[in-house]
Amino acid sequence: MSPSLHNGRPSGFSLVSMKSSFFNEIRTGEEEDTYITIVSGFPRSGTSMMMQMLEAGGLPVVTDNLRRPDENNPKGYYEYERVKKIKKDSSWLVTCRGKAVKMVSMLLYHLPGDYRYKVIFMRREMNEILASQKVMLNRLGRDEADVGNEEMARHFEKHLRKIEEWLVERHNIQVIYVHYNEVAENPREMTQLVNRFMDEKLDVAKMIRIVDKSLYRQRKLE
Repeated sequence: MSPSLHNGRPSGFSLVSMKSSFFNEIRTGEEEDTYITIVSGFPRSGTSMMMQMLEAGGLPVVTDNLRRPDENNPKGYYEYERVKKIKKDSSWLVTCRGKAVKMVSMLLYHLPGDYRYKVIFMRREMNEILASQKVMLNRLGRDEADVGNEEMARHFEKHLRKIEEWLVERHNIQVIYVHYNEVAENPREMTQLVNRFMDEKLDVAKMIRIVDKSLYRQRKLE
């Protein structure tokens, strides 16, 4: 059974959950089979922050910097445009071995099975995700800002259940669930957990310095 830490939260918001089936041999044609780190989750769940932390900790990250920092993400989005087209073209993944790349959770289904992955799946209180998205869309003048919170929450929760079930069945994927709220409140503890997941290869002190509580906005719907 996968270990998890709940810290008083419902099981759907466990801090950490890891699978042990990751070590099945998946060969890719090279002598050393290096895993690809995927930072995933819903939009506005802390994926950019985790990419920043991994980079500070010493893990190379894959980004094209086409989407520039703005008021919604003042420290950058850490996106890579080719990720969006992974369903049609995944050839670029070979360049991501030993590195981290950011991918929205809906695209995880298209990860090819001939690589090994470590997925850091970011979670956040649903009301905060919705509030943050609403603020971002309003700033951008998007009509989607009028979509009902209840409808969006149902959609996200349904997707979350499905992607969790799918990940359990992937023998080439190891996953850790990290709660954004806990990283903001307990950066040392959560960074140490991530470092253990990443085989103790990261600089924890530098990662902790990335966490900026002043950016922990939209703690509740107004």
